[in-house]
Amino acid sequence: MTKGTTSFGKRTSKSHTLCVRCPRRSFHIQKSRCASCGYPAARKRTYNWSVKSKRRRTQGTGRMRHMKHIDRRFKNGFRTGTAAAKPASAATA
Repeated sequence: MTKGTTSFGKRTSKSHTLCVRCPRRSFHIQKSRCASCGYPAARKRTYNWSVKSKRRRTQGTGRMRHMKHIDRRFKNGFRTGTAAAKPASAATA
């Protein structure tokens, strides 16, 4: 038996496929579990021993479609359904 080129030709089956939740090829087909994010578990898979991994995935690394507006809305008291008051100088001119 050789342990080189001929053995590598036999590696045709895939144990992992694409995960639905994270964009990685980490979903184990037989286990039905993602090795990266833990899908289908409700909570995302994170560990304190991997600080770099937490830094890569944490809030602020994506688009933040909702969160990027929160600071401005908080400053104005989360007002809804009202128009902003016009400045006094623009009204007189």
